[in-house]
Amino acid sequence: MKQWWLIASYLIAIVIANLLVTWFGTIAVLPVGFLLVGLDITGRDYLHEAWVKNRWLKMALLIAVGSLLSWLINRNSERVAIASFLAFAGASIIDTLTYTLLHKCRFLVRVNGSNLFSSFTDSALFLTIAFGAFMPVLVLSQFAAKMAGGFVWSLALKKARTETTPERIDTTPE
Repeated sequence: MKQWWLIASYLIAIVIANLLVTWFGTIAVLPVGFLLVGLDITGRDYLHEAWVKNRWLKMALLIAVGSLLSWLINRNSERVAIASFLAFAGASIIDTLTYTLLHKCRFLVRVNGSNLFSSFTDSALFLTIAFGAFMPVLVLSQFAAKMAGGFVWSLALKKARTETTPERIDTTPE
């Protein structure tokens, strides 16, 4: 999988997710979590494998650009864009730490294991900041949607991963 394709998909997914939540509110968070955020949390791990140098800086820039684009396209999305930036930033830190701790595990275990912790972090931060209140049932529901979506995306993207810097991809049997 080419990095440019994954970067473009990541940005498009962030922008569309933020705009849908801005327009439709909490009713959009579950399908957005499954389809779009699931892609982003899984794509983050594929980029983790591909980006050897300045991994943290590149991911921070990618998150910031996605949030800024959301706000530029629709100025009413400011609160959602800020929530998205902070949630993705916090989740990225958790994701990278967990992914690194799981470095000896098979690739799908690393991806979905890191998604477990980063999805919860993202859900709790995003919903609380975007809507101004902690909503435990919605946080848990969105967490489940992101985990399911991330798992589906990890399977869908698995076949394409060898095209992304194959020298960085492990050969551990799945």
